[in-house]
Amino acid sequence: SLGLGALAGCGGSPERSGARPPNIVFIMADDLGYGELGCYGQEKIKTPHIDQLAAEGLKFSDAYAGCTVCAPSRSVLMTGFHTGHTSVRSNPGGVPILPEDVTVAELLKPLGYATGCFGKWGLGDIGTEGVPWKQGFDEFVGYLHQAHAHYYYPEYIYDNAEKLPLKGNEGKGRGTFSHDIIADRSIQFIERNKDRPFFCYAPFTIPHSEYVVPEDDIYSSYSDKFEEPEFPERSNRPDRLIRPEKPHATLAAMITRLDRDVGRLLKRIDDLGLRENTIVFFTSDNGAAAANWTQYFNSSGPLRGAKGSFYEGGIRVPMIVRWTGRVKPGSTSDLPWAFQDFLPTAMELAGGTPPRNIDGI
Repeated sequence: SLGLGALAGCGGSPERSGARPPNIVFIMADDLGYGELGCYGQEKIKTPHIDQLAAEGLKFSDAYAGCTVCAPSRSVLMTGFHTGHTSVRSNPGGVPILPEDVTVAELLKPLGYATGCFGKWGLGDIGTEGVPWKQGFDEFVGYLHQAHAHYYYPEYIYDNAEKLPLKGNEGKGRGTFSHDIIADRSIQFIERNKDRPFFCYAPFTIPHSEYVVPEDDIYSSYSDKFEEPEFPERSNRPDRLIRPEKPHATLAAMITRLDRDVGRLLKRIDDLGLRENTIVFFTSDNGAAAANWTQYFNSSGPLRGAKGSFYEGGIRVPMIVRWTGRVKPGSTSDLPWAFQDFLPTAMELAGGTPPRNIDGI
């Protein structure tokens, strides 16, 4: 397959004789631009753990998301069909994938994999056939509808079909930052399934708007560091969804918080002795959000355009893969590939056979 051809830095078959198939961890940020990581040229935002992941693995320069916006991109990733063939081809919110759609999770389960999804699903709201627990996932914690995922202090998120209340968020309170719970649950899933193959899909919500972050040490490290734009119309636009008081500091803190939790997840894999038998992917669902203030960070790097655009800045995304002992550390590849190629690659890694009619290779 395309994916394994690029990944085979150390030779050998994907499933070693006598060993269990590899654990597969797929971490996906939301609206993270091509130029917003240090390993892709970012100079103002700190991403040490993701940069270390790139140093320990393979960095792609020409990997492509499934689409320029959220839902179609995720549909491509889950089904192996490109945007013209996959079920969800637009982004109004709540459009479900179909009962007959076969996801990567549905294909991995019969091969003995535990399957978990933690973050923003975006492929079917409660009451539809598109919910993750009807699409192959044993466990889901996060947001079903992408509009719900626009808020980081909601009163609840979902734990499979049940509402999971978030302490202190009642009445627009800010007690629990949802991303922190989601990151914790992804790590707990790995801990519980350490003795069997697992597929941990972590489509984290940050740094998508709403632009808000806890005012902790991460935020404090940026709060007085950057030039901040003036938004004179703020008094007429009180919603914090679009424009926080310090947008540069907020975006930087969101990305560094993402980086922190990627580091926590990777450390737990190491602590459990799973590094050599776990392949980790890290990417973004589309290009950087097209807010004017992302120009300050050169969020699309050398690429034209941003989220929502079919120029490269809208669809070319960071993509890092680490598989210790199998992928050469510090390597790079300019091989073009896209989200539809993940499903057949995951199936080959797991020792299975992908559906014949898909678009990915």
